[in-house]
Amino acid sequence: MTATRTRTPAPAAAAEGRTTYREAMREAMREAMRADERVFLMGEDVGRYGGCFGVSLGLLEEFGPERIRDAPLSESAFVGAGIGAALAGMRPIVEIMTVNFSLLALDQILNNAATLLHMSGGQLPVPIVIRMTTGAGRQLAAQHSHSLEGWYAHIPGLRVLAPATVADARYMLAPALADPDPVLIFEHGSLYNISAELPAGPGFPGIERAVVRRPGTDVSVITYGGSLPKALAAADDLAEAGISAEVVDLRSLRPLDDATLGDSVARTHRAVVVDEGWRTGSLAAEISARLTEGHFYDLDAPVERVCSAEVPIPYARALEAAALPQADTIVAAARRAVGDPVPPRADTAHQRPTAGRPA
Repeated sequence: MTATRTRTPAPAAAAEGRTTYREAMREAMREAMRADERVFLMGEDVGRYGGCFGVSLGLLEEFGPERIRDAPLSESAFVGAGIGAALAGMRPIVEIMTVNFSLLALDQILNNAATLLHMSGGQLPVPIVIRMTTGAGRQLAAQHSHSLEGWYAHIPGLRVLAPATVADARYMLAPALADPDPVLIFEHGSLYNISAELPAGPGFPGIERAVVRRPGTDVSVITYGGSLPKALAAADDLAEAGISAEVVDLRSLRPLDDATLGDSVARTHRAVVVDEGWRTGSLAAEISARLTEGHFYDLDAPVERVCSAEVPIPYARALEAAALPQADTIVAAARRAVGDPVPPRADTAHQRPTAGRPA
């Protein structure tokens, strides 16, 4: 592969047109590869089959096997190869089928990609982008339904992104490729088929900021990724009950946009954090702690958390749904936060313990 050093451009103004999340990500990769010969895609079945979820369909025919590289079933090997290519001046995009398989490459990500810039005194940047599917809700059972992005957000040296909209799927990749640090992009599997109109003209907010997707005055519902549609649906239900919910899409999980979160809580004085990860040691816990540390006197109620049940994700559809955050559990948490409690349901009792809670 030729290491011609042409700079990856900033995201162009979006063209009008309806597209899916999957197609938006594919077009982002196509644009990046056309603009910069250093960019290539590597992963399991990304060429012949277009990847496990069809995101790269057609790219092999356009760019050839030198730049769309099918990898053997060894995440440690091909993530390590991507890190080596990044060190050598390339701009690799590495696809891992699902987040559970990323654990087989955790040593490469944690001990190499995230640390080499620091250990080399700034001499060895690792500009690699690692994409992977995350999340449950598709009856893939306990081994393929993890939400481990919070684990990676714990690691210094990484940037962790969670695009929840078609526009973010389309325009997050270019700045991620331009970043000198490793960037992990978590694509929730439930989002691939959603479609939306890409906005006409400029307006992409970059990859550093959280975005208020729906303004409100009574409670801030803070979430990301596959939980964003549920949070927006919950906000609709709350509006019917006379409760104005502000929905904040984190977008970046590391670093977190503390300023946007703080501004939202200062307006609403209450917060509900929705996180598909398990509650113990969760990203929701980190956000709750930050809000409590930095905005204690803005809060009129304890921060509520809506997380997945602390069990391996079930296969059965009804049990899987009961284990995950849903619009009605978000509604119940928001109503508790504003002092308008509803009777708890048996299948949502795991969302927040009530023992010792003040009246």
